[in-house]
Amino acid sequence: SPRKSINKAYLKVKPSRSEIELFKKNLTGLLDGLDEKESEEHNKNDLGDFLKNTFYQPDYYINTKDRADLVIHTGPDSKSSPGVLVEVKKPSNKTEMVQPDNLKAKAFYELILYYLRERITNANLEIKHLIATNVFQWYIFDAALFEKIFAQNKSLVRQFNDFEQGRLAGMTTDFFYNSIAEPFVSGLETDFSFTWFDF
Repeated sequence: SPRKSINKAYLKVKPSRSEIELFKKNLTGLLDGLDEKESEEHNKNDLGDFLKNTFYQPDYYINTKDRADLVIHTGPDSKSSPGVLVEVKKPSNKTEMVQPDNLKAKAFYELILYYLRERITNANLEIKHLIATNVFQWYIFDAALFEKIFAQNKSLVRQFNDFEQGRLAGMTTDFFYNSIAEPFVSGLETDFSFTWFDF
């Protein structure tokens, strides 16, 4: 549950009445305007607007970065480091979305790839969270867990570097998801802690 998994410091934050009303108004607008028949891109743009207008403007820049669907930067422009990586799926795309009892899905593998690119290739030490969402369901992962399980695993990092340098049999992202990330995640004996909620 959010109360158990969330950083205890966040539980001490007391939002003002006006912040709560803004959140309710913007969330209602997001959910009412959601069109499940539209493309992932369409819903991603609506979600980005919701995040900007509710929490982050003007202090934090939000946009895509490379292949990542949404990135919340640590500052007001794209020159600042990404602090949150977000993978967005259409609400109707159940096969690629993670589930509370099953993280073995393309959305999770995409987060692993985006994290490794930011952390290993770009040497970004400022990533705090990774999120997989279909706008209704939210899975929030602490980056410290990704650091421990993925970035500190020498075998996985070696495979990732070989993939990025084109030294493996495949060079597509699907090759990474199916031939590197999926077998690695399937072999994990670690429990994954994450915050999950459903609007």
